[in-house]
Amino acid sequence: MTKLTLATDKMIAEKTDGIGWMTFNNPARRNAIGFAMREAILEILADFESDPDVRVIVMKGAGDKAFVSGSDISEFAERRATPEQREIYDELSSRVGAAYNNIEKPLIAMIRGFCLGGGLGTAMQADLRIASDDSQFGIPAAKLSIGYPYHNMKKIIDVVGPARTKEIMFTGRRFSAAESLAMGLVNQVVPVEALEKTVHDLAATIAGNAPLTIRASKTIVNEAMKSPEDRDLALCQEQVDACMDSSDFAEGRTAFMEKRKPQFMGK
Repeated sequence: MTKLTLATDKMIAEKTDGIGWMTFNNPARRNAIGFAMREAILEILADFESDPDVRVIVMKGAGDKAFVSGSDISEFAERRATPEQREIYDELSSRVGAAYNNIEKPLIAMIRGFCLGGGLGTAMQADLRIASDDSQFGIPAAKLSIGYPYHNMKKIIDVVGPARTKEIMFTGRRFSAAESLAMGLVNQVVPVEALEKTVHDLAATIAGNAPLTIRASKTIVNEAMKSPEDRDLALCQEQVDACMDSSDFAEGRTAFMEKRKPQFMGK
């Protein structure tokens, strides 16, 4: 296992067996995300994305109470008291959002406990969401008169549709793991004791598959969710062609004929 050295101990980054693990390590505040944590997220995602040995990324919350509970409000008096401070804070948040959007590798959210507000927004950055059966989801914006940004709402609409998104936003209530599974907000719900193994096995399966195929699949799905005039179909075809022209394609065919597990190199 390789562990990254970060400027804050409230984020943990580890790499093992093709999986990059990013842990929100602020359990005293239910893993609320602060300024230094956002800076560390940028560093972690850049490292994982550039490391060819990392095939899949998993993000999770420390402890047993929450995945992420949102932004760390205790910092607001220090970090968001003036227009200048708010501009710096918001700019960093935008960079984090862009970093998530630009990840080509699959991203899994391992969710236990509370996943509320900005925590649900963080979970929606993932390609796949696996939750424990004690998890709770929601966005209480309507209870606080908070306007929820378009780009955040669009991610929810793309996953659960407009009617369910309105229900989440209009009521501001908490949804159980079972309700969230039924509406498609999460991919799978498992008992608490099975959560880590389930996510590890899923990540290991993805890590063992062809990286170029996974990259192309993620790109095409993401492009398909855009308006037709904004879709980069040339990029989609370019990544499909890269699969077919790769050494991995030859390895996949050979391994199939030899009845063995393929050893993909991502090239």
